[in-house]
Amino acid sequence: MEDRLSRMIERLVTQRACIDHAVAEIDRAPGVILEIGLGKGRTYDRLRTLMPRREIFAFDRLVHCPEEVRPDRAHLFLGDFRETLDAACRRLGAHCAALVHADVGSEDRGADASLAAEIAPLIDRLLRYGGLVLSDREMPFGSWEARPRPPGAGDWPYFLYRRRGGAGGSGPLA
Repeated sequence: MEDRLSRMIERLVTQRACIDHAVAEIDRAPGVILEIGLGKGRTYDRLRTLMPRREIFAFDRLVHCPEEVRPDRAHLFLGDFRETLDAACRRLGAHCAALVHADVGSEDRGADASLAAEIAPLIDRLLRYGGLVLSDREMPFGSWEARPRPPGAGDWPYFLYRRRGGAGGSGPLA
């Protein structure tokens, strides 16, 4: 059995590789970034470092991160994801996000699967056609295509999806 430190290192290596890959994929695409599960602010900090001119909105139940990696109030949605994602759609508009990073996992895999199934349609309302979803939990959705993990991603379970097709005002990503 692998120790907890080794598992954490594998998780972080995988997250970094997947985030770096996604950022490169959406580099020229319009749209905001959504960080669902702010946690300690590590992945939020990575995203804002890689894309300093991109608007990033973060979501969590409570703030747990240090002040230096905390989004300002205008870019922070606090509360239950099911409610705050719906509020974000009303405030930001449908199909506004080029990238959604959903780090919503806990020790309870059953609860995680239920939450992922509930928030996937809400994420879909916010995601541009051609936009990417990264998630630490499997989150298949009808209009999303599973994508392979990039080279350098470790063995930690991590899922990448691209929103397919669509006509309409938001158009495909470049």
